[in-house]
Amino acid sequence: MFALKTLRLETGASALPALRLIAAAALALTLAACSKPAVKVEDVRPVRAIVLSSSNVDVSAELSGEVVPRVVSQLGFRVGGKIVARKVDVGATVKKGQVLMQLDPVDLQLSQAQAKASLVSSETSRDLARAELKRYQDLREKNFVSQAVLDGKDATYKAAQANVEAAQALYRGQANQSGYASLLADVDGVVTRIEAEVGQVVAPGAPVVQVARSGEKEVVIGIPEDKVETLRGVKDVVVRLWADPKQGLPGKIREVSPVADAATRTYIAKVSIPDAPHVRLGMTAVVQFASQTATPQIKVPLTALFNEKSQSSVWVVENGAVKLVPVTVGGVAGNELLLASGVKAGQTVVTAGVNLLKPGQKVTILGAELASKPDVAAAAVTVGAAK
Repeated sequence: MFALKTLRLETGASALPALRLIAAAALALTLAACSKPAVKVEDVRPVRAIVLSSSNVDVSAELSGEVVPRVVSQLGFRVGGKIVARKVDVGATVKKGQVLMQLDPVDLQLSQAQAKASLVSSETSRDLARAELKRYQDLREKNFVSQAVLDGKDATYKAAQANVEAAQALYRGQANQSGYASLLADVDGVVTRIEAEVGQVVAPGAPVVQVARSGEKEVVIGIPEDKVETLRGVKDVVVRLWADPKQGLPGKIREVSPVADAATRTYIAKVSIPDAPHVRLGMTAVVQFASQTATPQIKVPLTALFNEKSQSSVWVVENGAVKLVPVTVGGVAGNELLLASGVKAGQTVVTAGVNLLKPGQKVTILGAELASKPDVAAAAVTVGAAK
């Protein structure tokens, strides 16, 4: 490769180091001239992945609630007045027709007496008008009075009769109002709230006592937004009391609110349960749901989700490389996510190693899935041989 213009050889032991240096330099130059650039090995990351499929998903949920009466009556007096007696306390069991509270009846009794006096007066006037009409009818038959005078007496009698009927109606109304001084229970039940006390003046219709009807009970629960559509179609559920979780009661969803509660942002549902002596108002209960989604769903493990700038995404494998695809999570089923949009059945999604990937990253799939992808397997073998 090169020529030495002058090479001075000296005899003896002093010439050996010089010869060794020259030989080493020549060897280094030869190797440098013959070397080629190193082959760059492509970075291929091993990942685990699944092929997506859609199917009806079993959905189970447990939601806690409270046992409440199905029918609650807010009772109030039909007339206004001052409360003079309260006959029941909260928690008292009452029967239909039982007196709950009483108003001061004096004013009502005076009004009734006034109506009675008015009725008697109108009846007296009517009787007088009727007798006078009878006399004028006799006089008319003898032509002692004209027909016009008789007609006037007849009109007077009819007006007096109308006054009597009006007075009778007024008296009946006042008699009813006197009876309204006592507030009666309209059904058998339990007193759950007292809204007014003795000495308080209340207006007509103002609630003073709350009574829960006996027998019919239900559990009120709040369904989260992500489960309401799935659970809306469920009818039969199992209800377990916190005080006795081993015993399950059959329940039926009677009603699901069409709008979310403004405070809790949940949809209120009412579950009817059979009447049982050990089920008491105010108890905590757990409602267990078990159903399937109405339409096929795509589900992936929780580990497949990758958050990029607050956007839920998954890594989709195509041609041995990955790309980031935004998705919409529709719900949770156990340890899996239900994807509402973004991917479709048949696509391959990475389920492990998602935080180590970048768009366009070459990957090799580990596990049993590798055998079903010959092109990816061949690439993995080639890379392994190169290494």
